[in-house]
Amino acid sequence: MHQITKSNNLFEEAQNYIPGGVNSPVRAFKAVGGNPIFIKKAKGAFIYDEDGNEYIELINSWGPMILGHANEKIEEAVHEAVKGSLSFGAPTAKEIEMAKTICEMVPSIEKVRMVNSGTEATMSAVRLARGYTGRSKVIKFEGCYHGHGDSFLIAAGSGAITLGEPNSPGVTKGTARDTITVPFNDINKVHEAVMANKDNVAAVIIEPVAGNMGCILPNQGYLEALRKICDSEGIVLIFDEVMTGFRLSKAGAQGVFNVQPDLTTLGKIIGGGMPVGAYGGKKEIMDFVAPVGPVYQAGTLSGNPVAMAAGHAMLNEITSDESLYSDLALITAKLENGIQAGLDELGLPYTINRIGSMISLFFTSEKVTDFEGAKKCDLKLFGQYFREMLKRGVYLPPSQFESWFISKSITPALADRIIEASNESLKAIH
Repeated sequence: MHQITKSNNLFEEAQNYIPGGVNSPVRAFKAVGGNPIFIKKAKGAFIYDEDGNEYIELINSWGPMILGHANEKIEEAVHEAVKGSLSFGAPTAKEIEMAKTICEMVPSIEKVRMVNSGTEATMSAVRLARGYTGRSKVIKFEGCYHGHGDSFLIAAGSGAITLGEPNSPGVTKGTARDTITVPFNDINKVHEAVMANKDNVAAVIIEPVAGNMGCILPNQGYLEALRKICDSEGIVLIFDEVMTGFRLSKAGAQGVFNVQPDLTTLGKIIGGGMPVGAYGGKKEIMDFVAPVGPVYQAGTLSGNPVAMAAGHAMLNEITSDESLYSDLALITAKLENGIQAGLDELGLPYTINRIGSMISLFFTSEKVTDFEGAKKCDLKLFGQYFREMLKRGVYLPPSQFESWFISKSITPALADRIIEASNESLKAIH
């Protein structure tokens, strides 16, 4: 059993100065029980807490550490960039290099604007879609998370054609009236919502592979059908690839499914772990952004030189590693097969979803294809599983509704350790 005395003390102190003791809610461990672990350092596949405990880590900063923690090439780029100052608030050559690399890697992106977070990227993309189309309404999907912008914190109405309700205090009913929430993977509901709001839908925004209700894949033909509806109705299709961008392929999820959106939002990996985001797409849409166009969006720290250096080094590493995605898929498949074998041995009917290096174990016997299916999971049991895995030195996302992210640093031997820990944890809670 790990001793986490220092983490407990730090959490107690943190609550005096930080709401809930954390700077992002999921870190508080409320969904799994117990107190959060405070991290001191990380290297490769491992993180180390303030008490010196070592964990194999399957969060990877919620996706960006695809090469593992503290990658030498990225650290070198950061150290070199820091020598020239931390920020300028003025253009740099590295911004051009970064934008050019993104446009070369993602065929649907002809121009790109750098921002500072995924939330900022999605907020800006929706505003741009509204400005470009002259329409006001946006369609989003239950269980897809696009950051904490007001337009996205909207619960579904009672039916596909009803408008949503705010699901956070501080979000106005006026904002909610412009957001329509429909079930993921149900194309008929999308069609109904579009027809009920004919000529007034500016954008459809979706995680092409959902990572915020666990790892949930689009049904076959679903993204193609969305593309067809948006084309026929003049709607801007936005893929939120903050999680999947450069993780599932060099062109993200759109490269895997061969469906091109009009706009794409990016984050995480393009900063190599530094705070960063971006949105980009068709030239004629992106040219509506100020200063060339009328849609205003700005940021003093956008294109930060240190973040650009880290992100460019990350994308260079991804581009130069021809076997990266196949290797990641193989090691993640090994995890899937090993955990599934453990479930079969114990006679447990739980569900595993996987694509590439994203994977989730759902504590339900039913296939999980949308948020309603994910909500049927036994959340108490997941919390027990999480704590048992932590005891065995494996750090999972502290929520049933989050994808696991596998890094290149997970070797076959480490995968075997994770599988063994999972089998022992499953036995301990049954």
